[in-house]
This record gives sequence, C-alpha cells and structure tokens, in this order.
Amino acid sequence: MARTTATVRRRRPIDPRLLIGLGLVVASVAGVVGLVSAIDSRTVVVAAPATLAAGERIERGDLLERSVSLAEAGGLYLAADDIPAEGLVVMRTVRAGELIPRSALGDAAGLESTSLVVETAARLSSDALAGSTVELWASPVDAQRGGFGEPAVLVADAVVTRVLESDGLMSGSSGGSVELQVPRDRVARILQAQADGDALAVVAAGRPLRAG
Repeated sequence: MARTTATVRRRRPIDPRLLIGLGLVVASVAGVVGLVSAIDSRTVVVAAPATLAAGERIERGDLLERSVSLAEAGGLYLAADDIPAEGLVVMRTVRAGELIPRSALGDAAGLESTSLVVETAARLSSDALAGSTVELWASPVDAQRGGFGEPAVLVADAVVTRVLESDGLMSGSSGGSVELQVPRDRVARILQAQADGDALAVVAAGRPLRAG
C-alpha cells in the first residue's frame, strides 16, 4: 500500500501555472533582447588615428574602426567598406579620433589631375563630348609679326568634363568654353597660355562610335 502511494505521488502532473509562468519569463526575456537590439542599431565607421591634413592620401589599413550608434546620420560618415583599393584623399583637416565625414574626402585621382575651364578661339568640334579624350593646342601670340605663331600641344590627353553654354548657344561660331580634366603638372602652362592671350583649341583625340 505504501509503494502504491509513492508511485502516485511521483506521477502527479505538473502544475499548468508553472508552465505558464516559465513561458511568460521566456517571452519577457526575448522581448527585452529584441527591444535592446532595435534601439542599439550600431554602425561600423572609421576614425582618424591621428590628425589628417588636407591633401593626405588614406587607405583602409590607416584608419580605426568604430562601432557607434548614429541613427539616421550613419550615411554622413565613412564606413570601412566604402574605401576603394586606390584609397581616398583628405580635402580638409580631420582631427585625431574624429569620425571621418564623407564630405571631407575626395577621389585619389584628384592628386594627379584637376579641372580647368578653357576658352577656345575656334568653334568646338561636335566630337568634343563629355567623357571624350581630347588634345589641347595653343598658338602663342606673335607680337612682332602680328597674329599667332605655330601651334603646339599643351595637353595630349585631356578629358572633357562638360561643354559650357554661352548666351544660350552651345559653342558659338567664334569659339566656345569647355571644362577639361587635365594633369596637374600642365596647369601652370595652361594658365600662362591663357594669361598671354594664346589662341587655344580643343581637338578630338579620336572619333567616337556612333549608333548605326
């Protein structure tokens, strides 16, 4: 009789209130974890390990990674994955430890080239389209004989950034204006030619393919 009573006690069903209590605890913990994860939406961005000066070139390995909560401002700062293999150029000073704003950076290609607006003496060719490679020629002023001397190439591989409008017309009959991407080591010569009043001309380096 005693053995039967003990067996009955061992098989007594679990109180459903205990199961409900355990379920509520698990649900509560899961809710708290989810809420914290939603609130703490962190972004991995990069910071300057030391003061970065304008003109300095940076690569991913040069910077510190920081996991921070920026909410909607995350897109304003540079992430490690946003740095190309060739690196980037600092356009303005970034202090040591400061998160690096996207607005403080530029393309590394800017170290080798820059944009200049050129006024041409001759009408621009229809082949001088944005993105095309052109040659920039200059004919120096001949003060003794009057007119201009023999033309020479100033830049052999300039790239047209855009053709500028003048008085509502694109490249007028007496000349035109064009913005060119030129090597930095040719900038001084171009500016000198403009200051001297040399006649400048843009010549297409190749004829672009046209739709048939």
